[in-house]
Amino acid sequence: MTATATGGRLAPGGTERASASPTLLRTRAIAVLRAPHAREYAPVVEALATGGVLSVELTLSTPGVVEELPALLERFGDTVEFGVGTVTTPDEVEAVVDAGAAYIVTPITVPAIIRSAVARGVPVYPGGLTPTELFAGWALGATAVKVFPASQVGPGYIADLRGPFPGIQVVPSGGVGIQDIGSWIRAGALAVSLGGPLIGDAFKGGDLGALTDRAQRVREEIELASGS
Repeated sequence: MTATATGGRLAPGGTERASASPTLLRTRAIAVLRAPHAREYAPVVEALATGGVLSVELTLSTPGVVEELPALLERFGDTVEFGVGTVTTPDEVEAVVDAGAAYIVTPITVPAIIRSAVARGVPVYPGGLTPTELFAGWALGATAVKVFPASQVGPGYIADLRGPFPGIQVVPSGGVGIQDIGSWIRAGALAVSLGGPLIGDAFKGGDLGALTDRAQRVREEIELASGS
């Protein structure tokens, strides 16, 4: 694994930090999917991809993720990258990486989870809220830290964190609305993570065309904020 760290350096202590994928660096949005069962994912993924959101987090709180991931990769793997979120144990890291997960997302800062992902060379995004939690994840080799729930702090928190931790990379998650994207990107977020505000009622029979429209708006907000 090449030590091309997000933030341009090794983690404190010399740990190699896996870089964010080219897909995420280009699109800067993660769609978070929670459904009654993972077999319901495919139409929603297709609608998101049509709208230009190409990084998708499949959550382990949804039954069937590990079993369905290979089929999703076979169908969408040329255009969509799939990470797995709500990972809470090192054993889950191993299982989802073996199934083909491109990255790991966890809502907590647990060293053993981060170390397992780093050892496999897979980008990992551990969640936390306090400076202590977020720096702990960063120091262990996280690709970026997930500020969760981001709605409790706001975009200015990135500048606050970068006072003592200049190189830290941040992905806000939890309560991030489409209207908030520009503020987070301009504040320096690596990417934004969106669940309900993007997915809406797509898993309850909602209009998938409307989901594609929301995905397109996400991309437009990011492009406008990033000047691309």
